[in-house]
Amino acid sequence: MRKARRTVSLLAPCLAAAFGALWTSASFAQTHPARTSNAMAPYIAKRGDTLYDIAGRYLRDPSDWVTLSRLNHVPTPRRLQPGVKLLLPVELLRRDHLTARVVATSGPVEHAFRDGPFTPVSVDTMLTEGDRVRTGHNGFVTLELADGSHIGVPQDSTIGIDTLRQTALTGATDRVFDLREGEVRTEVTHATKKDDRFQIRSPSVVAGVRGTSFRVRYDRDGASTTTVEVLDGAVGVDAASRAPRAPGVPLQASAQLVTAHHGNVTRDSGAIGAPVPLLPTPALVDPAKLQAAREVAFDIVPQPEAHAWRVQIARDAGLLALIRETRVTEPHASFGDLPDGSYFVSLSAIDSHELEGLPQVYAFERRQFGLAASAAPRTGTRDYEFRWFVSRQADSTRFRFVLADTADLSHPLIDRTDLEGGELVVKDLPRGVYYWTVIAEQFDNGKFYETGSAVRSFTLAY
Repeated sequence: MRKARRTVSLLAPCLAAAFGALWTSASFAQTHPARTSNAMAPYIAKRGDTLYDIAGRYLRDPSDWVTLSRLNHVPTPRRLQPGVKLLLPVELLRRDHLTARVVATSGPVEHAFRDGPFTPVSVDTMLTEGDRVRTGHNGFVTLELADGSHIGVPQDSTIGIDTLRQTALTGATDRVFDLREGEVRTEVTHATKKDDRFQIRSPSVVAGVRGTSFRVRYDRDGASTTTVEVLDGAVGVDAASRAPRAPGVPLQASAQLVTAHHGNVTRDSGAIGAPVPLLPTPALVDPAKLQAAREVAFDIVPQPEAHAWRVQIARDAGLLALIRETRVTEPHASFGDLPDGSYFVSLSAIDSHELEGLPQVYAFERRQFGLAASAAPRTGTRDYEFRWFVSRQADSTRFRFVLADTADLSHPLIDRTDLEGGELVVKDLPRGVYYWTVIAEQFDNGKFYETGSAVRSFTLAY
């Protein structure tokens, strides 16, 4: 009897473990829906590993060690032999929340978590899944993801962060953004994992990429159109009503594949538009022009196929730190006042489909350097007195005075250079019509600056 009791006592833990495993498996079947994918992630056991440890590190539910035991034919969660290869169901892996950091902002920009109130954002604000971001007029914000991807939100736009997660063990990322109004511009780092997913969703389309530069714009007024413009790489475009493309599904499986330098338009009917070539880059009339006047202004070389132009000003060449933008239907854009400094201007042409073409970016310098000038005759004489002053003083300022009897000043009667003062008297002028101007020159921090007054005229009739 003693021997029988010993046998029972040895069997009891094994039976308990077996019934426990059966009960846990049954519980798993009730609480976890049937797997829709048989994808497995390999794991090589390290010294000291147990099924408990592996489940705790990589699975959503640590109790799923039972599933690992069954799939890998490991009877108990004892220590594993180093080098043993295990298979972990991808759908059971833990998906950790990621964050997006605000790296640039200008003007009115706010965010709200889920249905909470909107509050202002600033550089280094951390956003996560469930956050909404909106920009007001002349409001701009750029978000940076952990892999270096950037999401730019121009003025009058709203986006939501729907999914922002990374799968444990595999490292695959799932990033989905909802474009609710306006526009989003993205520079997506190329995907390194087969199951990486990046999507921009509007109410009418889903645009997915593996790594590219593209823009998505949603206009909910009128026809409620969504435009997709691809600057680099390729974008798969599907109707929003279609089941979302799962991670790992190639872009070629999309309803429409839009390649670099092409765009497409989808109306509220849901029919995905065919790819259309984007307009080429525009050019400025005088890209080296110093922006010295009171208003910052640009003249664009006309393009017959362009219906409009979009002109933006940023503090960096990558347009991460946008500060101004405007849309014009004539090849001239003006932005009003702007503090002195170095900037970049981006311009792109817009076609009849409302697709924005390829951008051209120029560097320019803003340095207010105004010059005011006046002239008047001296009473009772045939002398004329000319006066001028500059809005920005510098020790190196020199002036040039030109007087001619033709409007083009091509044959000057007087051409005085290296004037230091702010006035000049010309005596005993004969009767006639005269034209004149003053040019101010400055050297500042190793750079040469020049500005001139308008060509003016006066008549001596006595």
